[in-house]
Amino acid sequence: MNRALAPALAAWLALTGLTDVTAAWAEAADAELTAAKEARDRGDYAVAIGHYRLALGSDPQSYEAKFQLARLLSYTRQPEEAIRLYTELLSTRPANSDVLLARGRTLAWEGRWSESEADLKAVTTLLPEYGDAWAALGDLYLWTGRPADAIQAYTRWVSVQPNEPAAYLARSKAYRSSADRTAARADLEKARASGATDAEVDRLIASLEQRSQPQATPPGSLRWLAHAGDTYSNFSAGRSAWSEYDASVRGYFPRGSLAVESLAARRFSLTDHAFALDGYTDAWSRAYLNLRYQYSPNATLYPQRAVRAELFQGIGRGWEPSLSYDHLSFTSTNVDMYGVGLGKYVGNWYLRWRTLFVPSTTLGVSHRAVARYYFSGNADDYVELNGGFSRGSELLPHSVLLNVTSSWTGGAQIQKFFTPRWGIWLTGSVSDEHTANPFVERDASVTLLFRW
Repeated sequence: MNRALAPALAAWLALTGLTDVTAAWAEAADAELTAAKEARDRGDYAVAIGHYRLALGSDPQSYEAKFQLARLLSYTRQPEEAIRLYTELLSTRPANSDVLLARGRTLAWEGRWSESEADLKAVTTLLPEYGDAWAALGDLYLWTGRPADAIQAYTRWVSVQPNEPAAYLARSKAYRSSADRTAARADLEKARASGATDAEVDRLIASLEQRSQPQATPPGSLRWLAHAGDTYSNFSAGRSAWSEYDASVRGYFPRGSLAVESLAARRFSLTDHAFALDGYTDAWSRAYLNLRYQYSPNATLYPQRAVRAELFQGIGRGWEPSLSYDHLSFTSTNVDMYGVGLGKYVGNWYLRWRTLFVPSTTLGVSHRAVARYYFSGNADDYVELNGGFSRGSELLPHSVLLNVTSSWTGGAQIQKFFTPRWGIWLTGSVSDEHTANPFVERDASVTLLFRW
């Protein structure tokens, strides 16, 4: 009988030992998962990843360990391993919406658009009320230049989470990309009513108001802008033509931008060079400053020194008044100029009137109107018509002071970026100057733009 019991006893002991080992592994995996969660919650992703790897070593089938490890790998720019882990999970759970959503987002971050869209659409089909899935799909469409599709996806997000301010904020971006600033502003106000902070909403509303100077607006995620341009001026009454060249590099920073510029001019068989620093900086809420210093070593055509300051202040719904001061030091005289302006943003239009006073023996007063249309819904691409008239002393764009009885000018310009990095700026104008020897001036310029 003892012989008959021996095999059974041995099997029981083996099973008990295996159960104890399995329990020990499970206990170790649980301990690592707890430690990983604590590290993840405090933002220590590297330590959390280490604990999740140990948890998987103890329990290779742990869904929690593998899923959380893949998430943190995607957050820490290790997408290939993250996608592999998500794919392993989906091999046994093909309809798991959380895993599909996570893999879809990671694929989107890697620019694998079609694969990402397939995953995200699968989630929205499985769970039409899953707001996060519609949010991710809208993001994908916005990143790939499909704002109309993004609006539709975000609208579904709004429909399932009507009290979620992030849904309205996201849709406002899509409306802005589709050049519908009125709808974008309406969504921002809906976000405010749903709980978004006044500071955040006011900042975004202010960003809808394109700054009157395009170079003051940061070019998205690109932080540098270089340009090189040539201006040609032709005159009536037998006057010789003028040429002017300029080049600059502008860097964008969290609260403004700064450019280093080089200028060259050829007029009346003379040449001159000047160098300038031109900066924009935020001042306070909805206000920014333009500060400029220009110096010409020889000062044969340019003023020896030119200083400029202009303050822009956004107020109300789309209004932007400004005040400016310029001081020019020529070799034989100094000139001060004072300006006041008022701009208005209406949808994708920017309208502005500016008056400049030039105190001298004959007070100079000039007026200039601008109508600019942002045809792509961003600060990059626009077409502008401008014109003005003046009496008394007038400062021409080439830093030449004239005593005129009257004059008028009209012009147009267009700026267009053909890629996120390359663009062109074209301008043309005509001026009729009534002086002791009247003349008509025609200007045309071409400027190449590059961002990185």
